[in-house]
Amino acid sequence: MRRYPINFILAFLIIIILACGFLAFGYIPARASLLYGPPARGLSISQIIDYSMRLLLHGDQLTTPLNPNAGEQPFSISLGESVSSVALRLQQAGMILDSQALLDYLIYTGLDLTIQSGDHVLSPALSIIDIARELQDATPADVTFVILPGWRMEEVAASLPTSGLEFTSEAFIHAAQTPPQVLASISPSSMEGFFLPDTYILPRTTTIDQLLDTIARNFTAHITDELRAGFANHGLSVYQAVILASIVERESIHDEEMTLIASVFLNRLNIGMTLGSDPTIQYALGFDSVQNTWWKNPLSLADLKFDSPYNTYLYAGLPPAPISNPSLDALQAVAFHEVSPYYYFQARCDNSGYHTFAVTFEEHLANGCE
Repeated sequence: MRRYPINFILAFLIIIILACGFLAFGYIPARASLLYGPPARGLSISQIIDYSMRLLLHGDQLTTPLNPNAGEQPFSISLGESVSSVALRLQQAGMILDSQALLDYLIYTGLDLTIQSGDHVLSPALSIIDIARELQDATPADVTFVILPGWRMEEVAASLPTSGLEFTSEAFIHAAQTPPQVLASISPSSMEGFFLPDTYILPRTTTIDQLLDTIARNFTAHITDELRAGFANHGLSVYQAVILASIVERESIHDEEMTLIASVFLNRLNIGMTLGSDPTIQYALGFDSVQNTWWKNPLSLADLKFDSPYNTYLYAGLPPAPISNPSLDALQAVAFHEVSPYYYFQARCDNSGYHTFAVTFEEHLANGCE
C-alpha cells in the first residue's frame, strides 16, 4: 500500500479547506446575491451562508409560477400571524409548491419583517419571489368612499385623490354634469344635490360612470313613496324638495332643528316671500381664495347684493338647482316639517349653533346680538 508523505496530506487538506472556504464565504453568497439580491443586514455571516445555499438549492422553484394559467384569489393575513404560518397557508391554498422555499427567501431578503397584515389578492400564476413582494402591500380590492352632508359637488370631487379610485376630480365633475338614467324621472340639471351622503364600499376598479350610477341608485332607493307623498303635500316635486333640503342642510348645525328651519322656508314660499338664505349666496360666489373655502363666512353687504339667480335675498322662490348635497335627515325634514308660525330665524348669540325663531320682523330684530 502506497504511503503519502505527511506534508502532502496536510497540503491536500489545506486545499480542501480553502476550497470549501471559498465556496462558503465567496462563491455561494456572491452567486445568491447576484440571483436574488443582497442579503438582509441583520443576518450573521453564518446565516448568510446558510440561506444563500438554501436559495441556490431551491433553484428555479423561486422564479417559476406553480400554475401560469391560474386566476387571482383573495388571501388574508391576520395581525400578528407568524411568517411560517403565512408560508404554510399559501402552500395549502395551492399558491406555491413549497412553503420552505418562500420562507427561506423572505428571511434571506429581510422581507419577513415587513409582511403586511390585511387582504391581499394573489395567484399561483405568480412566482414565489413575486408573491413575497405582493405580501408587502395589503392594498384592498375595495375602497371606501365617503360623502359628507352639505358638501357641494366640488367638495365631493376633492375627496377623490385620497379615495383609491383611479380617476381625477376634473373628470368626475365633468361626468357629473350628465346625471345617470336612473334619475331621468326627476330631471336634474346635474348630479348636484343627488350625491346622497353615505359611506360607499366600491371595487377599486370602479369607473366614473359606475360610481355615479351607484350613488344615483342609492339616492332613488331612499326616496320612498312616503317621502314623495310628503313632498307632494307641500306642492313640491322631488327636484324642488332636493333644492329646499340642500338649503336646510347648509343652514342647520344641529339636526334636531332641521324640521323647524324647513318650516320657516316653506312658510316663506307659501306667501311668495324671499327665502333670504346666506348659503345660497355662498354657493353663487363659489370658491373664496382668501378664506380657502367654498362657503365664505361672513358675507359682506356687497355679497348680499351679488346678482345671481341663486341669491335668495334678491329673487323669490327656490334657486334653480340644489346648492349642496343634503342628507336623508334634511330630505325628511322637508317632507315632514314641523308646523310653525315662524318666518325668521337667526343664530343664537351663545355660539351654540342653535337658532332663535321669530314670527315677525320686529321680533327677529329684537333677537339680534348686540
